[in-house]
Amino acid sequence: MKTVLLAISCSIMAYCTMAAARPNVVLLITDDQGYGDLSCHGNPVLKTPNLDKLHEQSVRLTDFHLDPMCAPSRTALLTGRYSARAGVWSTLNGCYIPPRTEVTLGHLFSANGYDTSMFGKWHLGDAYPYSARYRGFNYVVRHGAGVVGEVPDHWGNTYFNDTYLKNGEWEQFDGYCTDVWFEEAIKHIKSVKGKPFFCYLAPNAPHNPFNVDERYSKPYLNAGVPEQRARFYGMIANIDENVGRLLSFLEEEGLAENTIILFMGDNGTSGGADIVWKTSMVKDGYNAGMRGKKMKPYEGGHRNSCFIRWPAGGISGGRDVGGLSAHFDLFPTLAELCDLNIPSAAKLDGISLAPQLRGDESVCPERTLVTHNMQLVEPVKYKDFCVMDSRWRLVSPGLSEKTELFDIQADPGQLKDLSADYPEVAKRLRKKYDAWWNEMLPVFGTVSRHVVGSPHENPMELNCHSWKTPSKEMSYDQLHVRQGIAINDAYWPIEIERAGRYRIELRRWPRDADVPIVGTVPALHKPFCDPLPAGKVYPIVKARLAVQDFDLTIPVSTADKAAVFELEFKAGQSRLQAWFAFDADQTINAYYVTVRWLGP
Repeated sequence: MKTVLLAISCSIMAYCTMAAARPNVVLLITDDQGYGDLSCHGNPVLKTPNLDKLHEQSVRLTDFHLDPMCAPSRTALLTGRYSARAGVWSTLNGCYIPPRTEVTLGHLFSANGYDTSMFGKWHLGDAYPYSARYRGFNYVVRHGAGVVGEVPDHWGNTYFNDTYLKNGEWEQFDGYCTDVWFEEAIKHIKSVKGKPFFCYLAPNAPHNPFNVDERYSKPYLNAGVPEQRARFYGMIANIDENVGRLLSFLEEEGLAENTIILFMGDNGTSGGADIVWKTSMVKDGYNAGMRGKKMKPYEGGHRNSCFIRWPAGGISGGRDVGGLSAHFDLFPTLAELCDLNIPSAAKLDGISLAPQLRGDESVCPERTLVTHNMQLVEPVKYKDFCVMDSRWRLVSPGLSEKTELFDIQADPGQLKDLSADYPEVAKRLRKKYDAWWNEMLPVFGTVSRHVVGSPHENPMELNCHSWKTPSKEMSYDQLHVRQGIAINDAYWPIEIERAGRYRIELRRWPRDADVPIVGTVPALHKPFCDPLPAGKVYPIVKARLAVQDFDLTIPVSTADKAAVFELEFKAGQSRLQAWFAFDADQTINAYYVTVRWLGP
């Protein structure tokens, strides 16, 4: 018995020693901060001293690429797979929600004994089973949807003194949003000291609206920068200040040596440069000599920063690593650096860059990568794609089959189309795209359904941010709800987990606004924030609900805050549609719907 106990004790000690030696990880991803939005990358106006210091201390991936939009980029980063393969190709229409079968970095680190936390922007689903706390993260403080103030977020959030979701419950926080994310991350890391941690720190800044205290934006206004860009730069200055706080904290706590710090953006710049939209040529601002910006298939749309620092692992000292790399490479890279077992269910597109980060660039493979931008309910072939290898970029800047070819080594600004001079190269890369598209095509039918009637989250809140609609009009922001943008063909794909009796409530305004259906909300004016108008009033008299075999209409009174239906549902897949009717049966889809399982 003593021998067995000794063996167990030794095993536990060995495991604890191994766990203690494992590196911590802080993955910092900012929102809409492009490659040129750093002073260390040559920006002549913006000052980012703390990020510059991190750049000096890090190994930098110099040919690093993402999707040209945020939710696809975050999907690829967190799954190690092409965003399209993981079921995501847009930031709207519910096409930003990876299926529940996807394995995330949260799952990976959690399964390997790490504390896992995320702060800030998730934008991969707001409810069970898609939100961060169901994706492997044990501690979560975040806003709703993709931007503070979008429809799934708490009503009236404006970046200052807002109400955020903390482990699934709304809680009010004092201070500016970026300050809150960093402060909460630091507090949580303190609380788990002694256990390896993976912290996914994802500020919503500097995404618009460019709401920021003028003490950050005024220096740029005084330097002659246009107001919107000055505010954008001010948000980055605030991020940089918080990065300094985080780095100092890690030093003070003795965590800096054995913590992997990884910094990146999520797509090209949104506010750092203005372009001629038709040609993607930069006409104002700074974009490090690149053509295009966010949403565009040129370098400025999808090339970004990636700094990695881990002193205890020999990854530090200020060194550049060339070779084509991408966001989905970071999943296998972190797995190798941290000695994590990758689940067999994780079928990766990325490759580990650990050898290159450690100094062995001889293993850098020749590869071909594809990036694209859809923002459509149904993807369309040839829209806004780029096929990349170490020398060439084949770009489709629109919806046609016409492509342009650039030698990125000789022409980093992508000014000269060489497709007529090198037709064989263009043909080879087009074949790569065709093969990639054919691989992705079956996934484009993926629908991540909203699960209602689950004991994990009851009631389920549906809103217009995740509508499926072919309409060119969009209603995904609280501003749009105030404006009353009218859409009539939207629906939610749902999965009814439990048969039984359900209560369904249709609302014009969110529950937390506490306003009648035919009422309005006041205009919103707060310091340093874009103003929001008072809400449009619709003279609604009826509400209609269509789901499963039901198509029912009930009257709405002037005092009603919700139109309420109670129905018996069968378990299974369906779609839910909801409308309000007014003025001789004119209709709009209901912006908010609550579905509550009442019992069998």
